[in-house]
Order: sequence, then C-alpha cells, then structure tokens
Amino acid sequence: MALEAGGSEQEDNNKDGLNTRAGNGKMDNGQETQGSEGEEEGEEEEEDEEPRLKYASLTKHLKPVYRNGDMTSAFLVGGDKMVIGTHNGNIHVLSLPSYTSIRVYHAHSTSVSAVSISPFPPPLPAPRSNANNRLASAQKSSPAPSVAGTSKSSTPGRSPQPPPVPNTASNQIYIATSSLDGNVCVASLTDPKDVMLRNFGRPVQGVALSPDYKNDHSYLSGGLAGNLILTVGGRSGTSSKSNAGAGAAATASGWLGAIGLGSNTGQDTILHSGEGAIRTIQWSLSGKYVVWVNEKGIKLMRSNLHLETHESESAWKRINHIDYPDRAVWEEMAAVWKPRAKWIDETGLETDDLDTGHVNGPQPKSHSQTSHDSGTPLAKSTARRKRSEKLVVGWGDTIWITNVLPGDASSGKRAGKIARVEILKILRTDCIVSGVSLYTPSLLVVLAYVPPGESQSSPQYTPTSGRHRRQNALQPEIRLIDVETKEEVSVADTLNVSRYESLSATDYHLDVLPAMVISQRTASSKGALEIIGGGIWDVGMYPARLFSSSASVRSNDSHSAESSSRAPSDLHVTSPVPGSDQLVHPSALTHGMKIFIQSPYDCVLATKPTLTDHFNWLDTHAMYEQAWNLLDQHPEVAGDNFEASTESTPSTPTRAPAKGQGTLLDFFLDDKSQTTASGPSQRNLDSHVEREKRRIGELWIQQLTKHNDWSKAGATCGKVLTTGDHWEHWVWVFAQADKFEDITPYVPSTQLQPPLPSIVYELVLGYYVSNDRKRLKSLLERWPTELFDAGPVIEAIQGRLQVGDIGENSTEDGHVGRDWRILMECLAKLYLADGRPAQALRCYIRLQDADTAMRLIGEYHLVDAVSDDISDFILLRVSKEQQRSAPLTELENASREPIRLLVAEAHHGIVRPESVIKQLNTRYGSPNPYLFFYFRALWEGDTAIEGQTKAQATSKDRKQSLIDERLVATEGKALVSDHADAALPLFAEYDRRLLMNFLKTSQTYTLDFASKICKQRKYIPELVYLLSKEGRMTEALRLIIDEIGDVSQAIAFAKEQGDQSLWDDLLNYSMNKPSFIRGLLEEVGTSIDPVKLVRKIPEGLEIQGLKGGLKRIIREYEIQHSISEGVARVLRGEVAAAMADKGKGLNKGIKFEIGETHKDPITMHNSRTGRPRQVKKGYCPGCERAFIPEDPELLISFPCQHVFHLPCLLSMDGKGTEDIPASLRNLDWQSEFDRSIGPKVDHAALLRDQVDQGCPLENRDGG
Repeated sequence: MALEAGGSEQEDNNKDGLNTRAGNGKMDNGQETQGSEGEEEGEEEEEDEEPRLKYASLTKHLKPVYRNGDMTSAFLVGGDKMVIGTHNGNIHVLSLPSYTSIRVYHAHSTSVSAVSISPFPPPLPAPRSNANNRLASAQKSSPAPSVAGTSKSSTPGRSPQPPPVPNTASNQIYIATSSLDGNVCVASLTDPKDVMLRNFGRPVQGVALSPDYKNDHSYLSGGLAGNLILTVGGRSGTSSKSNAGAGAAATASGWLGAIGLGSNTGQDTILHSGEGAIRTIQWSLSGKYVVWVNEKGIKLMRSNLHLETHESESAWKRINHIDYPDRAVWEEMAAVWKPRAKWIDETGLETDDLDTGHVNGPQPKSHSQTSHDSGTPLAKSTARRKRSEKLVVGWGDTIWITNVLPGDASSGKRAGKIARVEILKILRTDCIVSGVSLYTPSLLVVLAYVPPGESQSSPQYTPTSGRHRRQNALQPEIRLIDVETKEEVSVADTLNVSRYESLSATDYHLDVLPAMVISQRTASSKGALEIIGGGIWDVGMYPARLFSSSASVRSNDSHSAESSSRAPSDLHVTSPVPGSDQLVHPSALTHGMKIFIQSPYDCVLATKPTLTDHFNWLDTHAMYEQAWNLLDQHPEVAGDNFEASTESTPSTPTRAPAKGQGTLLDFFLDDKSQTTASGPSQRNLDSHVEREKRRIGELWIQQLTKHNDWSKAGATCGKVLTTGDHWEHWVWVFAQADKFEDITPYVPSTQLQPPLPSIVYELVLGYYVSNDRKRLKSLLERWPTELFDAGPVIEAIQGRLQVGDIGENSTEDGHVGRDWRILMECLAKLYLADGRPAQALRCYIRLQDADTAMRLIGEYHLVDAVSDDISDFILLRVSKEQQRSAPLTELENASREPIRLLVAEAHHGIVRPESVIKQLNTRYGSPNPYLFFYFRALWEGDTAIEGQTKAQATSKDRKQSLIDERLVATEGKALVSDHADAALPLFAEYDRRLLMNFLKTSQTYTLDFASKICKQRKYIPELVYLLSKEGRMTEALRLIIDEIGDVSQAIAFAKEQGDQSLWDDLLNYSMNKPSFIRGLLEEVGTSIDPVKLVRKIPEGLEIQGLKGGLKRIIREYEIQHSISEGVARVLRGEVAAAMADKGKGLNKGIKFEIGETHKDPITMHNSRTGRPRQVKKGYCPGCERAFIPEDPELLISFPCQHVFHLPCLLSMDGKGTEDIPASLRNLDWQSEFDRSIGPKVDHAALLRDQVDQGCPLENRDGG
C-alpha cells in the first residue's frame, strides 16, 4: 500500500495457475509461500473481495520471443503494435491483438535498454478496402529488397527472401532502440534499407524518437555518460559514431556534413550533462515537452516542436527540475533504481466506477469531461487547464504526478515563461516501482517489486553484476492506489512469473494501451457485419491473410561483438515464426484499457473485469441475487458464455470469454463506441439467456428458502420464474411450508407458456376462502378467471357459507357482514365466469349492488330472473338504515331505477303487475311505499327507458315521440285501473294530488270503497267529487259549505254543475253565514240575479263589507253591459261589411263563354278540393252542348264558373222537367222577360229554391 512512511509486507499463499485468480486477486502457478497463521486467517477474510483486475498470460503467444533462451529486456505498446527488445539484442515487432510477428531483426549485440517509436501512438489501420489497395500498390511499386553485405546471387541452399512488410499507414513507423552496447538503432518498419545505427561509445539507457521523426530525423538519447544528446540527420543504411565529443566542423566534411550530406552523417548536440547517468527519456504525447531522469532528479524541457512565433527561442530550454526525496536511502540508491516515466492519455482512462459496479470496458471521456466528472483536486486542476499534459513518474519508492502547463504569452507575472510544472501529488510506497500509470482519473496502477527482507520500512537493494543473481526475490505485485487517500483500494494482486526469485526491479516493465474512442457516428455509419466481419482493421480478425507472405526481418544468428559495429544494412530477414497465425487471446479482445506487464520470461495482460467476469464471480461465490440482477440488466454477459460454449470446448471448466477471433476495432473500442454484431442465432442466444436467468434464479430462491427468508423468496419467484412448470414446483414448495402469504402476491396473473396448471390457482384460492377473505377478493380481482376453473372455488365458497359462522350479521374486525359480503361478491364473479349470470344476479341483488345488477340485467336480459325476488330487487339501492328511517323522497330516489325497469317490463308483459303486487304485499304489508312507487310509475308512464327516449328524440320526430309517451302513459293507467282498489289506498296514503287525478280518470274503482277511504281520511275535495259523481250534488255542496267553508269552491262547484237548484241551495245555505253572503256578492258575478240575492239576505243581518260587495256586483254588471254593447257594435259592423261585400258580388256580371270560340277542352279545378276536372269551356257540363247567343234555355252560372242549362242543372240534381215551376218553365226569356228589379228578385227566389245545393259539380267532387 502507498504510505507516507514505510509499511509492512503482506505475504500470500497462492495456489492457482497463472490464468486463474485467487479470491484476493493474486496470481499463482501452484507454488506456495510461507506465511503465518495470522496471515492465512487474514487472507481467508479477503477471499470474498472481488478482483479489480483480471489477468491473462501471453507467454504462450510470444514463444518466438523466448526462443533459444532469449529474455526480454525492454518493450513498448502503442496503437496496434508491440515492440519487444531482448537481452540478445533482437527486436520483435508484433501486431495486436493477434500477437502475430510482423518483423524480427537483430539490432544490438547485447541487452536492449529502451524502445521508442515514431509517431506515437502510431496510426491505426485503415479500413480493409484501403489496406488492400495500399498493399497492392506497395507490392507493385516497391522493389524487391536487397540485403547489403550478402552475395548478390542467392545461395541455392538459402531460403527465399520473403516480401516486405505491407506499406500501410499503420506500418509507416520508425523504431528506435538503445542498448548497453552503446548503439542506437533507428529502423523503418516497412523499408529494410531505411536503417541507421549510431554508436555513442558508452552504454545507452534511454532513447526517444521525435514524434515528427519522419520529417526532422531527430531523436534524443542518454546513458551512463550522463549526456542528453540530440541527434539530427543521418543517412539510411549507414552506421556512424557519435560526434558529440568534438565540434561539428571537425567531424563533418565541410558544411554539408553539418546537414547530414557529408561523409560523416548526422549531428549530435549535448543538451544537458554533468548530473549522472540518464536512465529514462520520454517525449510527451503532443511533442512539446521532453522528460528525462538522471541521478539528481527529474528534468523537463521544451522541445523544438509546435513552437509559436514568440516561442522560437524556447527550443530545448529546460522548464523545471524535481529533486528526489531527501532521505538517506536515496543517496545510495538513486543511481540504482530505474525511473519509470509515463505521459498519460487522459481520454483512454477507465472510469471511476470500481466501487459501484463493473462495466464491459471503460467509457473514455474527453479531457474536459474526465476532469469535470471527477471530484479530486487532480481532476479539477486538469479541468482548469485543458491544454496541460499529465506526467506520472515512478522512481524507487516514490511516485510523482505532475501537470505540465503551457507558458503565458500575455504580460504579467508569468509572462515569458516557456511552461510551468505543477506537482499534483507525491506518493511514497513500501515497494520499488517497476512500472506506473494512471488507471482512472483517481487511481494509479503500480507494478510493485517488494524487496526481500524482514523489514520493509526502507526498501533495500544490492545490485549484482552479471546474470548470477540471488534466488530470494519475491513475486511482483499489481497495486491500485487511490491518489487522494494514498491507500490501496484492494488487496494487491501477486503475479507469479517464471523464475521471479532471480529477478530484480529493473527486470520488470509495465505499459498501458488506452482505450480508443471511436465516435458513435463513425461506428453507426458502418454496418455491424462490416465492423466485425471485415472491420476497419481486418488484420486483427484474419492476421494470416495480411501476413501470409511472412515478410519479416531478422538478423543472422551471430551474436559476436562485431555485430555492434556492423552497418544496419547487414541485418538479415527471418522466416516467419511457427504459430504466428494462432487465434487471438480472449483477454486481448476485451474492451478498455489494457495493462501489459513484462518480465524477462513472461508477458501478462491485465484488464478490467468485464460484466461477464463479474457475473461469473458472483455465480461462483453464491451471490445469486446480484448475479441475477446483473444478468437481467445486461443479458450479454450470458451471451459471452454462450459464445464460449459454442466456439470452443475447454479441457477444464472456465467462465472466461473465449471468443475465437476478433478485430482490432474490438481490441481498442470502449463500450460507448462499440457496435455489436450478432454471432450465433439470436434466437438461440435469447434462449440461452433465459435458461441462464432461470438457473441463477432457482439457485437464488433455493438459497433464500434455505435461510427461511420466505418473504424475499416469494418476491424473487415473481421476478425470476417465467415458466409454468417452475411456478408449479415453487408454489407447492411454499404450500407445503404453509407460506401462502409469501408466494401469493407474485403468482403470475397472465398466461404462461407452458401454462401454469389451474390447480395451482385453485389451491391458493381455496386457502384464502378459509383463512383470509379480503385477500381472496383481491386475488379474484387481479387474476383473470381464465387462469383457473371456477367450479371448485364456487364449491369451496358455498361450503364455507353453509358452515354458518359467516353471515350477514356476523362481525369481522368490527365490521358487520364484511366476510359475508366478500364471499358473496366472489361467488357472483365466479358464477359469471362459470356462465351462470342468473345466479350471479341473485348474489348482486342480495348484496344490493345495483350498478352491477342493472348491468347484468341489461347485458343478459335477466329481467325474468328477478320475477321471483322482486322485493329484494327493488331494494337494490335501499340500505337497511334507509328502510327504517329514510323519508319518502329518499326511498323514492333509491328505488327509482328498479321500479322503472319493472314498469317497462310490465308494458312488455314480462313481469306482470299481479306478481309485483303480490310479492310486495307479502313482504311489506300495508302501507307499502314501494308498491305506491310502482303504481305511480305505471300511472305516469315512467319507464326505465325514459332517459333513452328523450336522448333519441333529437333524431326522431318530436311529435311521434310525444305520441309514444302518451300511449305508454295511457297503457300504464289501464294497468293501474285493473288494480284500482289496490292503488287507491296507496294514493290516498302518499299522494293526494295523484288520488284526485286517479278518481277523476279511472272508472274501475269502487265508489263506496273510495268514499269510505276519503271519509276516513277526511279528504273533503275528493269526497265532494265522489258525491257529485254519484249525483248527490246537494250533499257535496253541503260538505263544501260546512266542512271546507270555502265560498269560492262552493261557487265554482255550482258553476261547474250548471244546476239552478244548486244555486238556490247555495243561497239558502249561505243566508246565515255573513262571510258567504259577502263572498257571493264578490264572486258570483252574473251567475245569480243580484236582486234575488239581495232580497234573500235576512233583515238585520250584519254583513261586513256588504257595501263593497254590492259595489262590486254592480260594477261587474256594468262591465258586462259595456262589453255586451261593444260586442254588439262590433257584430253590427262586421255584418254590414259582409253585406256590402255580398252586394258587390251580386252586382257583378257573369261572363258566359260561347262554345264556338272554345272548341278544345280545358282543365278546371274544383275550388274546394283542388282536384282537376276536364270541362269544355263554353259548354254545358250536363248536356255538353255549346252555348249560343240565342240559347232558348235559361242559363245558370255559379261562382265556380260552371254554367248550366236550367234543365240540365235540375236533372243533375235528380229533378225532371216536371219539377220546374210553371212560372219558370213557361217564362219566355227572349220576349216576356221583364228586366225590372221586382221580377228579377222573384225569379232569383224561384231559382234559389231549385238549386239550393249549389253547383252539382263542386258538391260531387268535394264528396
């Protein structure tokens, strides 16, 4: 763990192989280490901690690297390349993630101390189509490689030289290596001729190519000489010595040599010296800064790249110096400990979610996003300086985290500064740092070397010469340290590597490959099949396709000292290593950051555990709840296991993903940017996921029931069980344990496939019939009745009701009849489900559930079903409390709906009034308000469809609607009249107004019975009516006078009867009643002779208001006389006007048409009927002869314009000629006709007597 002071070492007992992990996250190969009992107990406590990283050995994939006993001494990963240097001086360039060898060459005679590539990181491969085009163009344009120093003609026994490395964008890189032999080798990956070897005379510990080496051909190097040397220029294919010790003019051939064109190529410049050996040199990712570490501390310098105009003089100027810690051990070990420096790509860090859950890889964010998302000062500082670059240096037992910020060109306190270094954190550890990098914005990943010895408070190390080292070293560890708390977030993971006992801290190396963020837009623009199958980097999936030519380069097998001075052109090519086309390691295909740990004999890959790993760990540790939830949220975790099981069959069970192939896009992508493509059949995958969920779910339920957590087990069943057979099993398990309450809420309420047997539901319902009626009701409301057979449940409820302890008056929890009502409601619902609506209706009637009952009656036409239980039906909405004390209006409103329905059915003849009357009289006796409501509804025609009739009246003829209503009312009155004597006392009891209406309308009641009721109740108006109906007018009038004492009613009664004797009786009865006399004077009007009335008044009788009464009666007579005169005047005027109009009409002449002028028939219309009649104008309708001017017959014309001969007219009226008076028959119209007024009047009178019926045609047509 990271400490401010020293800490104690923890020893581990590791028993698993390299590819397995112990519970505490450590790696082992089966060897055991000694530990105390206390340590063993502590480790048992830590076994339940989930590993933060997972590890995979890559050693078997790198067998060619370790061939012939060679050991790795330096390595670097970047982009899709891994470059490894060995102690034999060999350089291996491999492709990621297939670890296929691209090129192998021998560059040095002894151990390689450092590796650098340019540009860094190298460009990623282009899409497959581009890669193929470039490969084709490279093969066409590139000449066949020639190897200097060899025979021009190939030896017959030598194998043919393979083609060169494809000249793709991702392969266009330069590789620089330094060695203890004093040489720096810079080689192009694609061009074997483009190689430079430079000797510096002393062992070189570090080298760093310029990020723009392709253009400026410069690099930095340093070693035991203590000089930081900038080398610029050089000729390809040459070997040269450093000229840093002498001047440029002395080492170059004139000025051409200074620019690399002379015989002595390249220029070396010492940028810094005099502070001890230089062990590490790193160029920043932007190329602006350079960091190196010597024996005095950490140095930072501004490079010559990306200089602004005002920074032109800042090139190769030192920015800052950081001293090593002021502790005694550092004075001795500073020159021994190898510094490890790493510039951080913050966009490729993992997210800070290690404690909150696992994801299938990192979710890299932009620089600013990462800074804002983290709450640490480290992240906040980064957020404020978006252009800063982060550097992490591990040296000895100390780690520095710094920010390098650009200078400020503005005026002010910091004006003119090249850049400034901000030290964010300094952490002291209890180990020697063999590698370090940021894992997340707040976590460091440290490759820790724990020195052997009892006390670890002060790390000790004693260097030894040669390869013969002590055999007591401990295993290296991977630690995750929180930057803020400086504590380890989990137990360190111990790495078991081969021959670790003989290794030191300098033998281990750590490098990281950050996750690359491919934009969503880019990924989505390509199809999933293209990305996975073809990919933008096809080399990852099909390495053999690209490298089948085996174009790789290696040196000869000579390791003599002469090779150190041999020109780079002497390097030879090698044949491809066996097994280079093997499949990609599964761990390499995980997404997110990849941490590579290198030892001389092994290579280990550490990655963040995927969701699948997290799931498998949960499953292994019986954490089934978390495992199931994870599987539910991320079904792909089961999909990975499914793919592993379908693509390979491992010899030992494992849950690690085993994807057989992958692409570089998979290798670099994070979860945000990856595009998933379906591998196996989606249906099979879905089926596998469901099976896996069921398996985990069953284990989870078993675990809960084993611990008697039945409540949670029931909830878990509702979550994880999806099939009927599984549900059936677990319901029976809960039932046998009598845990119905825990499983019932989660039993499925929908049909499953295969379906859950109905007996399961019936079992649960039967339990609640006996134990919990409230829960029974809720279950029947939630469970569709299609899930079970209603018959057995009905029998259970009926049996429970028959026991007798549950009834309408039973009390449960202070509620009377609660359980009885619940059981009846359930029974009604089950009856409906069982197809027995009539029984259900009876239940709802007993429950007084009017809405449901009325709905059932309407849906199933069940009115006849209530004919045997009319009394309860009417009381649907009337509670017992209302029956006892509610007023009549409230009872009427409550019973209106069922009564209206009964009235409507009475009109239809379904429920006859006799049945209603009988049941209501039997139930309630007399008086019976409900029977009264029924009779009144019948009488008024108030039916159940009244509202519908009114609503439909808008679309029907209003007149027809009114007629229908009248017909219904008339029919209702007839029905009531059939039971008049039964209705009469009810009307008398509850509605006197209706009683009078009934007495006046109906003719079927018994008068004596009606009179008796009215006498008993002293209903005088009704009795008066009945007496008058019997003809007993005098008795009736006497009742009005004596009982009512209302003179107005007496006068009205006398006027209504129109009998003079009644007036006399009224006068006689009123003479001893002054108030009546006054009333008669005021109201009788002209109905009685006022003189007669006054004369009958007894003398001396004091009548209050007599004078006013007399005045009023006189005034009424005056008014009547005035009205009569006015009417007479109006009448006379109207008569005069009518006579005048008649005279005008009589004085008008009548036109007679002559037949010759109108020979064609015309249509004349009947003036009264309007019907047409064919009549020839100018012709007699009787004889059809035309009229002539000297016609001998008398012509008779009518206002309807019909003209007849007099004989023809009389004949049409059934009279003959003999019926014509002689005075008319003998009248000579031509000569003897006197045209004076007298004869005309006489003749007119004679004619009127004959034709008094008018025009016969009009009378006949008018019918």
